[in-house]
Amino acid sequence: MTRSLAIVENWPPELQEQLVAWRRHLHLNPELSFEEHHTAAYVEKNLREIGGLEISRPTPTSVVARLIGGKPGKTLALRADMDALPIHEENEFEFASAVPGVMHACGHDGHTSILLGVVSLLAGQRGQLHGEIRFIFQHAEELPPGGAAELVAAGVLDGVDYIVGEHLASQLPLGQIGVAYGEMMASPDNFTIVVKGYGGHGGFPHKSVDPIAIGAQIVSNLQHIASRNTNPLDRLVVSITQFTSGSSHNVIPDTATLKGTVRSFDPQVRKDAQQQLRRIVEGITNAHGAEYELDYLLGYDPVVNDHTLTRLAEEAAVELVGRDNVVQTPPGMSGEDFSAYQQRVPGTFINIGAGNPDKGILYPHHHPRFTFDEAALATGVQLFVRTAEKLLEWDY
Repeated sequence: MTRSLAIVENWPPELQEQLVAWRRHLHLNPELSFEEHHTAAYVEKNLREIGGLEISRPTPTSVVARLIGGKPGKTLALRADMDALPIHEENEFEFASAVPGVMHACGHDGHTSILLGVVSLLAGQRGQLHGEIRFIFQHAEELPPGGAAELVAAGVLDGVDYIVGEHLASQLPLGQIGVAYGEMMASPDNFTIVVKGYGGHGGFPHKSVDPIAIGAQIVSNLQHIASRNTNPLDRLVVSITQFTSGSSHNVIPDTATLKGTVRSFDPQVRKDAQQQLRRIVEGITNAHGAEYELDYLLGYDPVVNDHTLTRLAEEAAVELVGRDNVVQTPPGMSGEDFSAYQQRVPGTFINIGAGNPDKGILYPHHHPRFTFDEAALATGVQLFVRTAEKLLEWDY
């Protein structure tokens, strides 16, 4: 191997400008999960302008491009997600969201731009490639059941040997890359509990079945699932994140609604927590003469990275940013539907540092003032390409 496709001594300024232009267009025009019609059309248009690809639309709001090499070999898939969140943006950029109540608050605009940049660098290398690179521009990462599972069902991984994904991370400083061996993200299950009591006058509570008082007991007792019913060495989070009821200071309402999330890594812990939650809700409501409805939505499976792929990605990262700037990412209780791909083929998911407090870039993901340093786009492109180079054979 006489040269590297990834490490560009003189990074083309026009490519950096193009990455920023793609990102800002997408940020200005965000679309929610399963509604990414403009985004998918924009991606397809740019892919066709790049040329040299086989392009398909496996779902109405996703795009897949295949770069098929001139010689047989392995197939690598690279994935970017494209959807935005139902958040009203508070940034005052010139390219701030033009859609009220919708915002790219998780970096998916950057992920899409990065993958377009990878395509633009590699599209002309088809003759030197042994095998295939499959570029997956995925819809609906933010909303279960998620776009990844839908794309897997549509066959986008047929014939794929490996898959690699990246995520811009505001919690990591610009210039760092985070890798995780094995468990990386948890299974994010959600639930809604409706406590059905019997309303009445606030001055005569004995004539009512108070769903608020019952709901408060449910909140308190659900904390026992993690603290008293689960092995302390097993990672489990049970959080109530919403409690709504009532409309007046002197009226006991008929119902109370509680919403929350259960997050874990172990399948048995996940199953046990769901059963314990139902048992607690049923026991408390029965004890107080109330009824309940429980809607428990299983989210994504945990993201568990393949060790061999992660090692190769780490080697690529070290070559790009140096040993001191490659960090080990500890497991976290967030979720990602990249796990749907990992259920089918070996995969690894890498964090690209994109925070920069000196520029005021310090807000967390899903915050109305979230953003990232656009210099991280080049790092994302080069890491993808360098990792592809390590996984596939090229003629130079």
